[in-house]
Amino acid sequence: MENKKIEILLIEDNLKDAELTIRALRKSNMNNHLIHLKNGAEALEFLFGTGKYEGRNISNKPTVILLDLKMPKVDGFEVMIQIKVNESTKSIPVVVLTSSKEASDIERAYLLGANSYIVKPVEFEEYMKVVTDLGLYWLLKNQLPVYINKQKS
Repeated sequence: MENKKIEILLIEDNLKDAELTIRALRKSNMNNHLIHLKNGAEALEFLFGTGKYEGRNISNKPTVILLDLKMPKVDGFEVMIQIKVNESTKSIPVVVLTSSKEASDIERAYLLGANSYIVKPVEFEEYMKVVTDLGLYWLLKNQLPVYINKQKS
């Protein structure tokens, strides 16, 4: 796992939503380098090489993080705070993918450094399209700074 480049880090506690997201990305051939973590605590351990991920090569960073907000243990807001205050992770794009339409959640996410905020569609086909479009944009169209591109090669 740690020698392969990580393109997508999916942080999602709802297994049904995670499966739909992975399915949509697989359908578009964008799930080859995807890691799914089930809560914020596990995500922080993974990103910073602590706990059960101690010894992981933390220079292997994801191209994009898909982050749910409402999770047990450590919520998505706290995960984003830790990502954005850390010099080694703050440049990783974070896309909030959540069911919350609350204006306060949207505002807080952007204030904490979210690069995008997407409300999960309820309809299956729309969900699949949104995730596919999201993957195409962040993996194929978005231009990353040179120093991030170097670590991916």
